[in-house]
Amino acid sequence: MFFSLFRKKLENSPVQTPPIQHVPVDTNELRDNVFDFIRTIKDPEKPNTLEELNVVYDEGVIVQNPTAGNISVIRVEFNPTVPHCSLATLIGLCIRIKLERSIPQEMKLDIFIKKGAHSTEDEINKQINDKERIAAAMENPNLREMVENCIKEED
Repeated sequence: MFFSLFRKKLENSPVQTPPIQHVPVDTNELRDNVFDFIRTIKDPEKPNTLEELNVVYDEGVIVQNPTAGNISVIRVEFNPTVPHCSLATLIGLCIRIKLERSIPQEMKLDIFIKKGAHSTEDEINKQINDKERIAAAMENPNLREMVENCIKEED
């Protein structure tokens, strides 16, 4: 949201800015990269990665052909370990933040719990795809620290 507001200000300013260069997207390569980014996210409760727990899986990442504006549409489906997982929202938030920080190109990112895999999946799906709720969550220092711990790369 911030960047779109910033871009509008630039468009209305008298200063000429160079147009954004759009590089053609290889959807298979992007899908592989997306999975590589999310597979290493650590579970908030266990010492395992989301891939090791089968929370994220290769088939759960779908990259659609870019839109007319060359924006890639990325859909990530994840499967919480139990239908009443209390940390499913945090896991979705970790996936979103990791991808937003890791993928440099413009994208539309949709993150969803696998259909039928969680007792409150509709509510959680709404939360983890709402920009205002994401921004508010990341302003909470305790929650931000939990996300940072889950998404940090091991040396």
